[in-house]
Amino acid sequence: MAPLRFSANLSWLFPELSGFPARLRAAGSSGFEAAEICWPYAEPPEALARAAQEAGLRVVLINTPPGDREKGENGLGAVPGRQAAFREGLEQAVLYAKALGCSRIHLMAGRVPKGADRAAVRSEMEIVFLENLRHAAEVLAQENLVGLLEPINTRITDPRYFLDTPQQAAAILQKVGRPNLQLQMDLFHWQIMDGNLTGNVREFLPIVDEGYTGFVGCEYQPRGDTAEGLSWLRSYWEMRGRPQAGQ
Repeated sequence: MAPLRFSANLSWLFPELSGFPARLRAAGSSGFEAAEICWPYAEPPEALARAAQEAGLRVVLINTPPGDREKGENGLGAVPGRQAAFREGLEQAVLYAKALGCSRIHLMAGRVPKGADRAAVRSEMEIVFLENLRHAAEVLAQENLVGLLEPINTRITDPRYFLDTPQQAAAILQKVGRPNLQLQMDLFHWQIMDGNLTGNVREFLPIVDEGYTGFVGCEYQPRGDTAEGLSWLRSYWEMRGRPQAGQ
């Protein structure tokens, strides 16, 4: 089995540092080869691309913009009435992805509207999501980019998130039927919603990307200093015979 390759999710790691350029430098110094940034849009794409290059990092994943965070939005892909905003955000995400050399964009579904019953609006939200995903697939295909759907658990993390199980995401991907849209495997969310990880990985691996040789994202909240807490990763690299940063 080939060694696992890890990317640093800089929206979570190195919170002790201000700004993504500083976090990119820290990730590179810590030995990472790649990074993910959920929402890079507060920084100019050229500045991020320069910082990533200087740090020797590839940026391998970004998200579409969340929408209006002050109004409680967390993605717009399935939100009725926000189709134009989703498509505008998609164009922004593509601009950043091209500048950063990033080939994958997480197409965020968004939340069930406040006060709405999930079951009552599910059909309408799915129709909106399907329309937006078909549009996104065409836009992404023009730039040779891949769109990802990530189910986010509704038991702990985001109770109102529309897309919350791999089964739901797989059904939507089948309806859209575009090869450049795939399933993003977040085992944390899958375990919380359904358990049965071995069975689900076997079932959904073909639409994740069977034969995947990309990066495994490190997305967690450090207990203290991020670099000091990476001893587990340094141990893995040492076990696999990889030279450590600075060697």
